[in-house]
Amino acid sequence: MSFFTSLGGMKNAETDLRVISHNIANAETAGFKKSNAQFSDLVANGSANDPRRTPGIGAAVSSINQDFSLGPIEQTGRSLDVSINGGGFFATANPISGDLAFTRNGNFQIDANGSLQDANGDLVQAYPVDATGTVTGTTPADATIPTTNAAGATLSSVSIARNGVVTAAYTDGTTEPVAAVALATFPAANGLRSIGQTKWEATGDSGAPVYGAPGIGNVGDLLSGTLERSNVDLAEEMVSLLTAQRNFQANARAIDTATAISQTVLNLQR
Repeated sequence: MSFFTSLGGMKNAETDLRVISHNIANAETAGFKKSNAQFSDLVANGSANDPRRTPGIGAAVSSINQDFSLGPIEQTGRSLDVSINGGGFFATANPISGDLAFTRNGNFQIDANGSLQDANGDLVQAYPVDATGTVTGTTPADATIPTTNAAGATLSSVSIARNGVVTAAYTDGTTEPVAAVALATFPAANGLRSIGQTKWEATGDSGAPVYGAPGIGNVGDLLSGTLERSNVDLAEEMVSLLTAQRNFQANARAIDTATAISQTVLNLQR
């Protein structure tokens, strides 16, 4: 039994190492959120067992939790780089399937048609606004910036305010608000499923997204010209890495010891 207990410990240590390695690999990934492996002990329970003589039989992975704490804010000076100072996620839609995903990476760009996209080409979701920048709808849709205004002047630049209002500037010197970035929150953000590219999708555990304007309620406001860096602390991860390695080595040594004892017992029985 001790062999299988230590083998389970090695598997758990391997899982811990995988989680830590993933965190370290994404230490410079904008909008990345680290994960932590959680473990629980296993006990051979039974109504007939004396609780004073019941040994443990190892451990198992109980969960791998995501840490959505705010990462450091880095100045980039680029007007289409936006970070969220607080809670919430940017919502993006796949241009082909329309599937929604959620991210903290606000590295946006504009394509030739004026669509506001993230770094992977998905369409940023935003509210419609009137000429004063007041939101006029409650359902987010693909954000599109007109590449020319009514006078025929071409688009020269785009800025995003703290309240999410996207303002387009044209070559004739005029400006006009064209959309307001929508942010999504969830009843249980830890239930979001990671799908790669620093994106998540909603699940039954997370609940449906609740959309709101930046700076209202528990939704953070936006900081233009900045990006949120990964919330991975390399010093902390290196300490955790050493601990996980020691756990793996200790369980491997326990297996060696159990094997040696078993061999000795077999030799004595011959």
